[in-house]
Amino acid sequence: MSEAYRRAGVDLDAAAEAVARIRELARAASRPEALEGVGGFAGLFALGEDRYLAAATDGVGTKLEVARLAGRLDTVGIDLVAMCADDVVCTGAEPLFFLDYLAVGRLVADEVAALVSGIAEGCRRAGCALLGGETAEHPGVMEPGRFDLAGFCVGLVEEGDRLGPHRVQAGDVLIGLPSSGLHANGFSLVRRALLEEGGFGLEEVPPRLGRPLVDELLEPTAIYAPTVLELARDGLLHAAAHVTGGGLIGNLPRAVPGGLRPEVDWGSWTVPPIFDLVGEAAGATGDDLRATFNLGIGMVVIAPEPAARTVLDRVDGARRVGRVVRA
Repeated sequence: MSEAYRRAGVDLDAAAEAVARIRELARAASRPEALEGVGGFAGLFALGEDRYLAAATDGVGTKLEVARLAGRLDTVGIDLVAMCADDVVCTGAEPLFFLDYLAVGRLVADEVAALVSGIAEGCRRAGCALLGGETAEHPGVMEPGRFDLAGFCVGLVEEGDRLGPHRVQAGDVLIGLPSSGLHANGFSLVRRALLEEGGFGLEEVPPRLGRPLVDELLEPTAIYAPTVLELARDGLLHAAAHVTGGGLIGNLPRAVPGGLRPEVDWGSWTVPPIFDLVGEAAGATGDDLRATFNLGIGMVVIAPEPAARTVLDRVDGARRVGRVVRA
């Protein structure tokens, strides 16, 4: 795992062990209709013979702390929807509806409204309905001004449109879709490296960024669901990988079956300057960064060679970043 990330207080190895244990527990609480469970981008539940519900849940992590420090609460809801809806669409499913859970130390109506306004905007961008949610006040457990967000997204996919490792073949092309920045991962390392140890102020304008640091850090996560869904429905894709925690190294293998592996050409795109800034401040190696951040590629779609050119032409900023090869 990323040693720099471990120093920032996040242990991805422990997380992997926890997931392995959870997987065993989940198997004991399954049903015959459950097709994919713990470990995939989204779980699938069969509705008859040729339709599936796809469901995913996620949060925004410690990006929330940057939003709290900056007093800007109206964009992290977009991140929340992106983290869930873009996991769902990796199965080829159309995100249908979204629910949120907001826990606060003390309920302040203006703050709740700002947070939910971002969630509503994220749902608009993803094309799903904000169906409901829960707001819980936790005095004595959370301090006033502290909060946490979780989201839940459900989608629907027909068998013929389903994406996943079962369709991927050797020779398929890895096509990277550009990220909008850091997205919502690695912020424990970002905060430690830039704000705590690096001494950067949120309103400071680092020369290589050309805008206030807070604007870069709180740039909302790109929502790829409509784009990926359109490509999938046109029969251009075999699979997709949402590049979140664990970076390309951790997420690409989840979209590829056993016996094959993703081969990334790390020099095929320009890494945005925010990642270099964080890496230098953290003393992180290239491998650290690759195992933590998206490095400018927020979603990878996997397409057969004959369809790759069409995908590249249809998506602004898309580029070949590698291919699938035999392991």
